[in-house]
Amino acid sequence: MEYNSNREIYSSRVLSSPIEIVYEAFSNPAHLSKWWGPNGFTNTFHEFDLRPEGNWILTMHGPEKGHYENSSVFKSIEPFKLISWKRISKPLFEMEVEFKKLSDSETEISFRMKFETAEECSKIKNFAGPKNEENFDRLEREIENIKM
Repeated sequence: MEYNSNREIYSSRVLSSPIEIVYEAFSNPAHLSKWWGPNGFTNTFHEFDLRPEGNWILTMHGPEKGHYENSSVFKSIEPFKLISWKRISKPLFEMEVEFKKLSDSETEISFRMKFETAEECSKIKNFAGPKNEENFDRLEREIENIKM
């Protein structure tokens, strides 16, 4: 994958879990809704159609105040490898979630946020990295609840 540090935000984490469980945590909305977003956020999924051109529409509820509407369209689905989408609500960017099997019990997951311009990226870059880490922390906790 091409990387442009001026227009992209990249975060990754190695998880002590098989790729099948990590992928299930993302591809199953019953699990995804429990960990998606920074600490303290909850989600209401209105639509989650995991296929190319399918919609992902959700409301993220902030811990203190605010409800944040999110609309995206899935672009590419490669089971156990890559899920990508384009946001159609602001902030606008394309997202790639990549899954890499490192061993039978370890998986690397990565988030790549791709913006049209460096200016758009810079508006989010300072807080997206720490918030993505919170997201990975929540994912690790949810993985413990998944039995395959």
